[in-house]
Amino acid sequence: MPVSQHGDPRTLGLNEDEVAARREAGQANVLPPRSGRSVGEIVRANVFTRINALLGILFVLVMATGSWINGAFGLLIVANSIIGIIQELRAKHTLDSLAVVGEARPHVRREGREYELAQEEIVLDDILIAKPGDQIIVDGEMVEAFNLELDESLLTGESDPVAKNAGDSILSGSFVASGTGAYRATSVGKNSYAAQLTAEASKFSLVHSDLQAGINRILKTITWILIPVGILTIVGQIRVGESDWRAIILSVTGALVPMIPEGLVLITSTAFALGVIRLGRRKCLVNELPAIEGLAHVDVVCADKTGTLTENQLAFSQLQLLKADGALADSAIRTDASGDRSEREALATEALRQLAAADPTPNASMAAIIEAFGTAKDPWAVQSAQPFTSALKWSGTSFTNGQNWVLGAPDVLAAHNAPAAEEASRLAAHGLRVLLLGEASVAVTDDAAPGDVSPVSLIVLDQQLRPDAGPTLEYFASQDVQVKVISGDNAASVGAVAESLGMDAGDPVDARSIKDEDWDRTVNNSRVFGRVTPQQKRSMVAALQKAGHTVAMTGDGVNDVLALKDADLGVAMGSGTSATRSVAKIVLLDDKFATLPYVVAEGRRVLSNIERVAKLFLTKTVYSSILAILVLLFSVPFPFQPIHVTITGWFTIGIPAFLLSLPRNNDKARPHFVGRVMTFGLPSGLAVAVASFTTYMLVRNPDFVGAHGAQAPTAALLALIIGSSWVLAVVARPYEWWKIALILLPLAGYGLIFNLDVTQRIFMLDSSNLDAMLVGTLIGLVAAVFIEALWWFLGIRGGKRPAIWVPREEREAARKQRQLEHEEFMLQRREKKEHRREEPVPATD
Repeated sequence: MPVSQHGDPRTLGLNEDEVAARREAGQANVLPPRSGRSVGEIVRANVFTRINALLGILFVLVMATGSWINGAFGLLIVANSIIGIIQELRAKHTLDSLAVVGEARPHVRREGREYELAQEEIVLDDILIAKPGDQIIVDGEMVEAFNLELDESLLTGESDPVAKNAGDSILSGSFVASGTGAYRATSVGKNSYAAQLTAEASKFSLVHSDLQAGINRILKTITWILIPVGILTIVGQIRVGESDWRAIILSVTGALVPMIPEGLVLITSTAFALGVIRLGRRKCLVNELPAIEGLAHVDVVCADKTGTLTENQLAFSQLQLLKADGALADSAIRTDASGDRSEREALATEALRQLAAADPTPNASMAAIIEAFGTAKDPWAVQSAQPFTSALKWSGTSFTNGQNWVLGAPDVLAAHNAPAAEEASRLAAHGLRVLLLGEASVAVTDDAAPGDVSPVSLIVLDQQLRPDAGPTLEYFASQDVQVKVISGDNAASVGAVAESLGMDAGDPVDARSIKDEDWDRTVNNSRVFGRVTPQQKRSMVAALQKAGHTVAMTGDGVNDVLALKDADLGVAMGSGTSATRSVAKIVLLDDKFATLPYVVAEGRRVLSNIERVAKLFLTKTVYSSILAILVLLFSVPFPFQPIHVTITGWFTIGIPAFLLSLPRNNDKARPHFVGRVMTFGLPSGLAVAVASFTTYMLVRNPDFVGAHGAQAPTAALLALIIGSSWVLAVVARPYEWWKIALILLPLAGYGLIFNLDVTQRIFMLDSSNLDAMLVGTLIGLVAAVFIEALWWFLGIRGGKRPAIWVPREEREAARKQRQLEHEEFMLQRREKKEHRREEPVPATD
């Protein structure tokens, strides 16, 4: 839709025919897929995996033996692939739809009129408008520049803005720090840097994650173990006199299949994908998937005040007039009431209107002033202008009539002990934003600007608190996450806002007063900071990271970009500038600060649940490896058929692990994921393996219980099931009703399998020797006691008393949260239905 008109014949832009011709010539700004992989790539990536290849080879070999029942593990290949494909496609759909909402829509000038278009609609030679906070989305050449400065830190690493003039070349990926301008697109689509930037943004990715790195280390180790174990198993079976190649293949398969953690990668990918989908329902765009994991580790949140704790919009409150000598006048103007005005009042009002008329891109403060006073009906001619920047803390305009007007922070423009500065501090202490209007002694673009400033009035603006800010701060406090409020506003004003939200602000710090030698200590010990420059925000993030903190930074303005980029986790508001959205790992599309606790909870769910799942799979791998080694050392046939380890892997590990990866989990994220998994998985797997093999060796001895045929393997399988089921029992804690069912239902299924004649024939079992089954039960229980003791020992050593049952207050909180989410879901459904009803019915011919 058209936004405005422009009359400069040199920069009118393309006409419709020229745009159409460029599209036909393939010169449109075609962007890469928003969510990275295409559907075909997703299918290939989930089908042709290392684990599927290993299972596939073993499946073909088993099928060659003619033992179809032992090939049941082949279903894992199909199940893993289908579930992985479905979940990633769901995540792709969520990311694609959110990316469309969250992406920047540039203003393009065509035939003298400005249009807001999607990025894909831009063509070569289009004229694009550049305003503060806009990201340069295609390479181009400046055709207009008004005090324009670009921040090219995303390209060069240099944080100082670079002045740009007409004729200068610019690269996509930079963003407008101040001023305005227009540029002609010289490279679009895959030929511009923007194509690479877009390819990295909004991508479904499972890389660069501590969790993934840990799992990959485990998988790499297992892969190297598989080959020698397979060879040794073949050698062992030949040594015990086995000459039937079919029996050897089944023994090798029975040894190797349980060693492969076939569900670990799938469940991890599924957990991440579900995280994307869940957060997507809350209008949270995850530009980088490991960000879900990252926020779970965050222990410091640096929150920008404006746009995070307070609304972006400001409301005019009052105009406090100042006398010619700078002293306070007797009264304040609270509205722009009409009627007779004093000379001082008329001067201030006219100056504000002229500044408003001269500002092509008014910020929130100027927008509030325009709403209260309007703009000049007879604008003065502008000689030069200085846009507002976070570094300067003021803006101004020099007019050809010789007047130089400035508007900005009172503690910057006025003398320290001046009445105006003292009154501004008093008002700011109540949480108000205060600006000073004054007349400067030099031109606003002069090197000495603003020079001596003659104060004329104070402009007082109201800041509206976000209704969700208080509860969110309270949540972070309850989770031992520090919140530091960092703002470019007056420190007292920022502190008052924080206090009004229930936060202990301590002594608010003016960032200009911090000495270099005290910087790190002050940043780490204080909570609220004011008058912070963009470079100081970046330095604050570095100081916190240096102290060992994992830092999240929220922001919405161009002055937040550098800090967002350097933070461990950058969180941008959807209504913020396109530059902040592009560098952030998470974008809150509906600007709700209250969404962050859900992101924290989602990260904790993924990390804690995957740690549980990894313990289950590693235990299975360990006991399978040790069994294979023990069989070789004692020169005995391998006790299990592939079908035995398949049913155990499915019902004791696979299906329970999948379900355990889904529920809420508020356990705080901790480092050393691999260490904790190995500390539990290795001894647990050893206990299960020793119990099973001991049972096998005892009951196959003719002098002990006289077991024969399948009786010894059945007793050994029983000991293995009891031990591995107890691993599931302790990993699933703390218990809820459904977790108890998760443990008991497979045991009930095993009871049927071990006792029914038909199932025993199908699964090659023989439980008729009661003495052998008793031995297996007792030895399995010994392993269970060891695993129970290990769980208590590791929990107490970790400094936390293990919990067997979910505490009552947590159950109640979870119930209320489920109820709230259900109500939100039903509300969204009703809104969608109402929206569909309101949509106009398309006309038919």
